[in-house]
Amino acid sequence: MPPSLQERQWRFPIGNRERQFGQRVSTRTSGLQYNMGVRLRYLILAILCLGFTSVAIAQDQQPVEQVPTDKSAPPPKDNRKSPPRSDNVPAGESSSKQTRIDISPPADDAKRHPEAGLGNNGSDVDEFTPYSPMRAMKDVEIGDFYFKVKQNYPAAISRYREALEFKPHDAEATFKLAEVLNKTGDTAGAVENYQAYLKILPNGPYAKRAKEEVDKLKKQ
Repeated sequence: MPPSLQERQWRFPIGNRERQFGQRVSTRTSGLQYNMGVRLRYLILAILCLGFTSVAIAQDQQPVEQVPTDKSAPPPKDNRKSPPRSDNVPAGESSSKQTRIDISPPADDAKRHPEAGLGNNGSDVDEFTPYSPMRAMKDVEIGDFYFKVKQNYPAAISRYREALEFKPHDAEATFKLAEVLNKTGDTAGAVENYQAYLKILPNGPYAKRAKEEVDKLKKQ
């Protein structure tokens, strides 16, 4: 017996609801599978990165060599006040002594070269004067004080000569030495130093006066 109209209306809505429910369940299942796949990929990637990091750290670490210790050896000394030096120089001694150049002449140098006047002759000065422009400048300043203020010409001459020892061929010290020698009446010394200055600075600030003084002294 075929179903009545009332029975057909009651059955069809139930079939629609079943199909809708099945579609929802299928959608949720596929979404869950997708999320699980993504999480699995991230987990595999994290495990690989951790493995590579562990290998790199293991390669960087060097094996520590175990040095045998002698328990019967005495304890080390406290050298904090005078620590050891890498150049093997005892504590309290300057290392500059090792690099100091010996410039003293041989013991028989004066006998082998008498014509050079290397004998002591009562003088204890056989020391090399180091090159020091700052010392030379200071000597020139003190020489100017003796020459112009105190008018102590011998002291000024001594200072200018000492400046030329610390800085040979210094133009200012040479000219001022010529001036003070000229003041004391040492014509030969004055002319010599005026000419030396003109060789150092032919067009220097004192060149005109040096030429005039040389011409004047040569006419005397």
